Amino acid sequence: QVQLVESGGGLVQAGGSLRLSCTASGRTFSASNIGWFRQPPGKEREFVGFIRWSDYRTRYADSVKGRFTISRDNAKNTVYLQMTSLKPEDTAGYYCAAGPDYGSGYVPHEYNYWGQGTQVTVSS
Repeated sequence: QVQLVESGGGLVQAGGSLRLSCTASGRTFSASNIGWFRQPPGKEREFVGFIRWSDYRTRYADSVKGRFTISRDNAKNTVYLQMTSLKPEDTAGYYCAAGPDYGSGYVPHEYNYWGQGTQVTVSS
């Protein structure tokens, strides 16, 4: 069993930055995709990006490309989502998830484990 815990959310002004963390316990991230998703108020959960643990491959949604970066710390079994140039439309609950790395990484149903989420609010 894997437990994922996100942290780092908060309130920030437009143009600002935040770094979210996703730390796993129970097992390591090997052979996994670690994805970030978000759910804006009243909307469906949407893909933000993912990293494949085995080869550091990352992919991002077009809406965040160039502004968000996913990285990892092996020693801490932690994945980070660095968010810069934040916009009000980035306001959402942000969730990390872990799933097998043979998945595409883009869709929620490929992920077996989810964190509880952390709220990001960007004011204009």
